[in-house]
Amino acid sequence: MSAGDDIAAAAAYIVAMSTITLSPSAAARVAAIAARQGKPGLKLRLAVDGGGCAGFQYKFGLESAAAADDLVVETDGVAMLVDPVSLPFLDGACVDFVETMGAAAFKVTNPNAASGCGCGSSFSV
Repeated sequence: MSAGDDIAAAAAYIVAMSTITLSPSAAARVAAIAARQGKPGLKLRLAVDGGGCAGFQYKFGLESAAAADDLVVETDGVAMLVDPVSLPFLDGACVDFVETMGAAAFKVTNPNAASGCGCGSSFSV
């Protein structure tokens, strides 16, 4: 077995053990965006990037297809994609869509975040 095989096996194990969820309200919001754009099947991508005021930040995007190594989480027929590099930072996290009087946004509740910043989009582990 080569080092590449070991890395692929480790990545597959992380994907299999990950428990990331997409709430029904977040799924409904992605479906509404996809319908408005005329792109049925649009998927929400969640990634973790270095940066932000607390060290890491969440990055959201919309994509039409998953990469071969993405974790795909489905709720109510809507898919969320997470790349294997972001998985360890997001294990156990839940992505929700929250509307308040002053704002509407996707929100990540992440048990791995040791602290966050006031804006809610940056965290540390």
